[in-house]
Amino acid sequence: MYVVVRVKLEPSAEDAAALGATLHAVNKAANEVSRTAFAHGVKREYALRKLTYAGLKERGLGAQAAQHVIKKVCGAYAVLAGQIRSGFLRGERRRRAESKPIAFRPDAAHPFDDRCLSWQLHAWTVSIWTVHGRKRGIRFSCSGGDLEMLFAHRKGETDLVFRDGMWFLMATCEVPAPPVAEPNGFIGVDLGIANIATTSDGARHVGRGLNRHRRRQAALRAKLQAKRTRSARRLLRKRRRREARHARNINHRISKQVVAEAERTGRGIALEDLSGIRDRERSHRSQRAILHSWSFHQLAEFLEYKARRAGVALVRVNPAYTSRTCADCGHRERTNRVSQARFVCRSCGVVAHADLNASRNIARLGEAAWNAGRESRVPAASP
Repeated sequence: MYVVVRVKLEPSAEDAAALGATLHAVNKAANEVSRTAFAHGVKREYALRKLTYAGLKERGLGAQAAQHVIKKVCGAYAVLAGQIRSGFLRGERRRRAESKPIAFRPDAAHPFDDRCLSWQLHAWTVSIWTVHGRKRGIRFSCSGGDLEMLFAHRKGETDLVFRDGMWFLMATCEVPAPPVAEPNGFIGVDLGIANIATTSDGARHVGRGLNRHRRRQAALRAKLQAKRTRSARRLLRKRRRREARHARNINHRISKQVVAEAERTGRGIALEDLSGIRDRERSHRSQRAILHSWSFHQLAEFLEYKARRAGVALVRVNPAYTSRTCADCGHRERTNRVSQARFVCRSCGVVAHADLNASRNIARLGEAAWNAGRESRVPAASP
């Protein structure tokens, strides 16, 4: 499995200027390559290289840098095609995306391979190609665990990223994943907005604090945007992504706790598959901001990669009717869900928290899906 390690660069003023000029140069070249690909309808790497490689070399880019610019453009169009195939882009959004070439920001991240970037891990420095020549001895900082990961498993390309006035390297590490242990039951995880995650063991991670934080951040952004002053714009830049970082930290903590409990008890994790829920749900205008800021996909991704690293089985199940079905008797009725938090079975009379009841149903579906996957599909031998 692949793990991305982020390290912070500490370049001098001269080196930082060279890195900035490099990002601007390669992204300007990527925009030209993208326009060529769009105009000629060529999205494959070999065919696009024949059209653009010579021009990139004339611009002063090195051979490897030119190759990476072409690969970057082809990768962007491949992602766009995948989004269209999956239905993620449809209607007006799809029409707009297909009507013009893909554009890259001047400071968008750019990949470097081992020929363009080398690591001196013992010295905590890197050497990197720039448009102003090779820059050597640029210091970086990271945690001890991340440094050990780089020593043992770094492999492949590294992205150069400029964010909020700071420089980072996103290094790819290939870590061997342990074999998935045979689960002794499953922990069901119900995802929601009022409760970010509820497990079938009864653990409830409430979303009240996160939702309050989001409302406060939205109000502060609106207040600063209304001022239209230089200091207000400076504060807005300073506070960028603060809400996203806060939500990311909460999702990391929740996923770590769930995976640790599953690993401790020898169970697997059953997770509801909420793909496409934003397209399916018809919410009131006042609720749209809450629905679209719900980071369920990020939490699911964190659970998935943490479970893979721990050797814990994880299955995704269809969540249809799990909130209306009684986990005790199996009776399904719409009126069983009395309110957001209350579940009362009309058949057996059991009263439970609605999210806890749904997570128990998800755990049962996960176990059924796991057992169905283990069953042999080979027809029985004829007598």
